[in-house]
Amino acid sequence: MRVAVPNKGRLHDPTVELLQKAGLEVHNGSDRKLYAETTDPEIDVLYARAADIPEYVAEGAADVGITGLDQTREAEVDLFDHLDLRFGECRLVLAVPEEDGVSTVDELAGKRVATEFPNISRRFFDERGVDVELIGVTGATELTPHAGMADAIVDITSTGTTLEVNNLEVVAEVLDSSVRLFSRPEDEEDGKIRELVTALESVLHAENRRYLMMNVPEESLEDVKNAMPGLGGPTVMRVEGDDSMVAVHAVVEEGDVYETINAVREKGARDILVTPIERMVR
Repeated sequence: MRVAVPNKGRLHDPTVELLQKAGLEVHNGSDRKLYAETTDPEIDVLYARAADIPEYVAEGAADVGITGLDQTREAEVDLFDHLDLRFGECRLVLAVPEEDGVSTVDELAGKRVATEFPNISRRFFDERGVDVELIGVTGATELTPHAGMADAIVDITSTGTTLEVNNLEVVAEVLDSSVRLFSRPEDEEDGKIRELVTALESVLHAENRRYLMMNVPEESLEDVKNAMPGLGGPTVMRVEGDDSMVAVHAVVEEGDVYETINAVREKGARDILVTPIERMVR
């Protein structure tokens, strides 16, 4: 199975790191290579431009691809969205110069709109019945209104800082995007692809969660259980050699660890251990 991943840019390192956390360490991976092997002899990594990955998957050059939803929508190919990988979050927005006073999409009828995403932009305006002239650019989109090239832009933003610096304000949200795992629709139930989905999901489920272990006097067990905000009920086991104690294990959100430890200590828990969780298969 070939997995297409971004060969460079802001999506490359998080993608490779996620694969490694899922147990697929990439051997000799480099943005200068086209292919790399992984710890699974049946899975290879194919490096490609993030914008090209949807086409690679659609045409069968790769079995699955990891890239942004925005890139897939722009490529206008039919792919199955298996999993939101929870990084690379951004928004595609319609923005105008602050001084122009434009506040609705309809006000841009007959105007020029610059964008690196002409297909997404065309669908957006067509769905609203607004006729605009789209101007394709390959970078520095936010500068086009100030250079007299366009009246508005459709562009990617993560924090909004670049728009603010260039005195642009958002008129409408076009698309919320993040990095996803895609395959061809006919391969949705492929066994090897499902294995990869499960492995990646296990990493995502473990994010920001911690594993708590503690010893608890049996008479305090119910009070300790009530003090724990775990994901479902905790696991309770007998402590060998001490019939008066039980071992309690639970998964809790990282943000709840501090208060949970204090709460269960007050109820009698001791010998409390906190460990990170690498993967959690459901």
